[in-house]
Amino acid sequence: MKNFLELISHCLTDVREIMPWDLEERLEANPDLLILDVREPSEFDAMHIAGSLNVPRGILESACEWDYEETEPELVRAREREIVVVCRSGNRSILAAHAMQVLGYSNVVSLQSGVRGWKDYDQPLVDGEGQDVDLDDADVYFTPKLRPDQHRPAAEQG
Repeated sequence: MKNFLELISHCLTDVREIMPWDLEERLEANPDLLILDVREPSEFDAMHIAGSLNVPRGILESACEWDYEETEPELVRAREREIVVVCRSGNRSILAAHAMQVLGYSNVVSLQSGVRGWKDYDQPLVDGEGQDVDLDDADVYFTPKLRPDQHRPAAEQG
């Protein structure tokens, strides 16, 4: 049985990752670059990279095709466009980039370290209203908040 990190590792054999400073350079070199944020709408509204398109991971495949309720025309038309997929920390984006490659997208990569890494690189973030997010507030947002029942039981550790 594979776990989540093993699945990510498997997909990385086919998916290329870039770092936040690479994204900064790509944005300068290619104004047509599409940043695809696959986080949930509430995460996106809290903070995201300005100009990014939000298509949650759960509907990505149908958003990439015509004739679905979730169809995102800009994304359907972007099969040859340079796309950087982002999420919170860089895991969901790997799965999403892998799925997009299977669907025929030719120039898609994942942002290693996600929006968190973009913030750690001191790059700007905006909220759902397009207002700048204070990066100190973003630090609090990105601090994990696990409930006790989300931790592995002591008997299974080690």
